[in-house]
Amino acid sequence: MVKITKRVVEAAEAQEKDYVIWDDELSGFGVRVFSSGKRSYVIQYRIGGRSRRYTIGLHGAWTLETARREAKVQLGRVAGGDDPAEDRRLDHKAITVKELCGRYFADLQAGLILGKGGRPKKASTIVTDTGRIHRHIIPLIGTRRVKDLTKSDINKVLKDIMAGKTRVSVKTKKLRGKAIVRGGAGTATRTVGLLGGILTYAVEAGIIESNSAHGVRKPKDNVRKRRLSEAEYRILGRMLRDAAKQEKYSTIVDIVRQLALTGCRRSEMIGLKWAEADTEASCLRLEDSKEGDSIRPIGLPVVEYLERRRTDQVGTYVFPGQGGDNAFGSFPNHWKHIFEDSPLSDVTPHVLRHSFASIANDLGFTEVTIAALMGHAKGSVTSKYIHTLDTALIMAADTISSYIQGLLDGIEFKQTAYALDRDSRKAALARFLKRASAGQQDAIEEKFNLAA
Repeated sequence: MVKITKRVVEAAEAQEKDYVIWDDELSGFGVRVFSSGKRSYVIQYRIGGRSRRYTIGLHGAWTLETARREAKVQLGRVAGGDDPAEDRRLDHKAITVKELCGRYFADLQAGLILGKGGRPKKASTIVTDTGRIHRHIIPLIGTRRVKDLTKSDINKVLKDIMAGKTRVSVKTKKLRGKAIVRGGAGTATRTVGLLGGILTYAVEAGIIESNSAHGVRKPKDNVRKRRLSEAEYRILGRMLRDAAKQEKYSTIVDIVRQLALTGCRRSEMIGLKWAEADTEASCLRLEDSKEGDSIRPIGLPVVEYLERRRTDQVGTYVFPGQGGDNAFGSFPNHWKHIFEDSPLSDVTPHVLRHSFASIANDLGFTEVTIAALMGHAKGSVTSKYIHTLDTALIMAADTISSYIQGLLDGIEFKQTAYALDRDSRKAALARFLKRASAGQQDAIEEKFNLAA
């Protein structure tokens, strides 16, 4: 036994098994060192002939001084006949879903709930999660005790949301604005997925022993098979040309065209900054996409558009909004005005993204190439491909965006000339070989067997 000091705590080394360093100043107070290297403050006491251990909290979240004070408080309770460990157990067992969601939300706001890629969830995701908690989860099972939840309860939540039992019209922050909270299979699937994450959080906190949402069969969430046909691309082109005749729609028209030509997500294009548009390298260097940092090769039509726009624009964003230096904020309303009651009324921004990938597939590009163009490049093979054959990817982006631009502008051409014809492929690549280093040229020509 030693007197526990901050130096002692931080110098404690992890071993194969957990162990406790006991304090020789305050009897029963110690620091537990886990095999993982984490440390937590604990007290040990006897009550009713049984030895009990009570965890105060992790080192870091608790300082040594505050943990020592808490230990004195809890040991004082023991002297008065209380059992802190049992009280905590009962408290955890009795926690309601609403209370659990409150704890989850507090950690969510503090950046302690990690999302995709092990990163804290984004502000937009937090807003969405909060809405699902308050509009669906709490109204349906907020008063239920977490420990009492069963798989049948989760199934009922799923079915109730699908049936629209939580459908409601709510006021928004905008003047006279209202939003309809709908049900449906997609909402049900995503909400139960979030509920499963919250219950996993409860398991990790020691509140429950198992997650009752595991194994619940969910309906297929929007498979997103919708894509634009070549005829629909031409219809879209006419719609955009008509809309461009009204000055107020000029920005939305440009955004929609670039979504179609790049396959970017709506948020990525709306929030695109000039600092992320590397036209010299024919790519977008996105700082905060869904996958984190992401490099997206872009075709020549997009490069030329950005270069033209850059000469006329100042500020941070490629598509600025009204007032200060901010991103364009009227996208939802303008999209609705253009597409509502049109032959493409069912088209969403994601349909443009899916259509871009589908056109790439039609033109004969591989899944690895398409994944890189779409920002799905996370595997080691794809990542290596991006760094060593970036000019080949630019050639692919050129081909796809030029093809889509031709459809939007009503140009008729044979698909096989892009996908299969050797001479056309060589001509398309020639422009980029001029910009490539000698090493890149060799790699590209070897990869595609395009040496003259």
